[in-house]
Amino acid sequence: MNTMALGKQINKEFIDELKNNANELSLFLQDQNEGAIVYVLEKLGRLNNDHSRKPLLNLLNHTNENIRTLSIKNLAKIEDISLLPIFVKYASTDKSTEVRRESVSAIGRIRNERAIPVLIELLKDEDPKVVMQAIRGLLVFSDKAGVKNELKKLLNHPNELIKEVINKEINGVQYKSNSQQKHDEFPPFLKNTVVHGDVEEIIKYMPDESIHLTFTSPPYYNARDYSIYQSYEEYINFLERVFKEVHRVTKDGRFFVLNTSPIIIPRISRAYSSKRYPIPYDIHPLLVKMGWEFIDDIVWVKLEASVKNRNAGFLQHRKPLAYKPNAVTEMLMVYRKRTDKLIDWNIQQYSWDKVKKSKVLDKYETTNVWRIDPTFDKVHSAVFPLELCNRVIKYYSYVDDLIFDPFAGTGTSGLSAINLNRYFFLTEKEPKYIGRIKEELNKNSSLFNQTPQPNFIELEKFILLSKKYGCTKKYDSN
Repeated sequence: MNTMALGKQINKEFIDELKNNANELSLFLQDQNEGAIVYVLEKLGRLNNDHSRKPLLNLLNHTNENIRTLSIKNLAKIEDISLLPIFVKYASTDKSTEVRRESVSAIGRIRNERAIPVLIELLKDEDPKVVMQAIRGLLVFSDKAGVKNELKKLLNHPNELIKEVINKEINGVQYKSNSQQKHDEFPPFLKNTVVHGDVEEIIKYMPDESIHLTFTSPPYYNARDYSIYQSYEEYINFLERVFKEVHRVTKDGRFFVLNTSPIIIPRISRAYSSKRYPIPYDIHPLLVKMGWEFIDDIVWVKLEASVKNRNAGFLQHRKPLAYKPNAVTEMLMVYRKRTDKLIDWNIQQYSWDKVKKSKVLDKYETTNVWRIDPTFDKVHSAVFPLELCNRVIKYYSYVDDLIFDPFAGTGTSGLSAINLNRYFFLTEKEPKYIGRIKEELNKNSSLFNQTPQPNFIELEKFILLSKKYGCTKKYDSN
């Protein structure tokens, strides 16, 4: 029986009657299939009396771990210290991680000092989920010296989440913002500005925490005529330096969306193999280390006809080991600047009117697979499709936010920002692409009637503007 049908048969009034009559609840649970039992356990709600205790205890030997978990969860609502031995038993011996985790949570919910020794012992458990629940239970008593000392021992725990929680709760370690500017504001000299120059120089003159969203696709590693590096290591080091600065200029808890893909470097001759570099996977650990929190991976799928055919040889001979699939995907890796604040905090920094204006009301993509046709340009060999930019900017920014693209190319991200009532700040090194950006924005000049005209400047002028607004050059810590 599905949930809708169960809801009609087992309504709130019926469940209220059951939980106030132990015999009726026991008889009912004995006659139901697992799906109905789970449904009732999920709907029991508050338990203000002891009538449900025995029927729930009877379910603790059920073979279905979901039923055992929900039974423990409901027993915890009674908040009775006499149940402590039951919770300890299942926290220690049950084969299900979820049952054990819920049992430890139940011990913590009792909020009784008699549970302290049990919770301290559970800090030694091999399951990080169990340890996390034990920590939650002990934090209620963290003012006690003995408890605090036991929690401090977890600063050397191998699990990174446990260490982060202990740092925050015990040592008060936080990711603090140094910005004096309101979260929804940014320095006006960055508004709708395109700077021609080397991004490594430009970005050092950008103020701390001035950007709401960065969406970019870095130059390919030696796969295009505009990106030549002496080695792959040099290329990755270059990206690391730039993205470290992007982290500095990003506002607290805001997003960085990076579009990359593995790159194939053609072979020199038939005597050698081609080389494939896994750029997304090599750059990821560097981003996490510098303070970005990984949020999502989005797969951009292109038409097969639009990519280089690597399949022709295998199509003819069909010999194993020589299979090479056509690369029709690129990765959009979504990161958030690490912070103690929840996303709700970021949203609350905006007025209700701005939140309302920014809502994504039209049809949106519900999966992490985006099927978008690529775009081809007469000047640039690898450009963002406008639809790709539109989705990222709509989903990860608000109206009037500042969108940054350190590798602007033909400026599609800037055009998208304007279309969606945002502002942009772009940097680009190649003169021919600066010309293409001007062409694209001028072609859509009607879009700028109520916003400042785009400002095209050279590095030297940008440095003067930056100093005028009190910004000093920021140097890489290395």
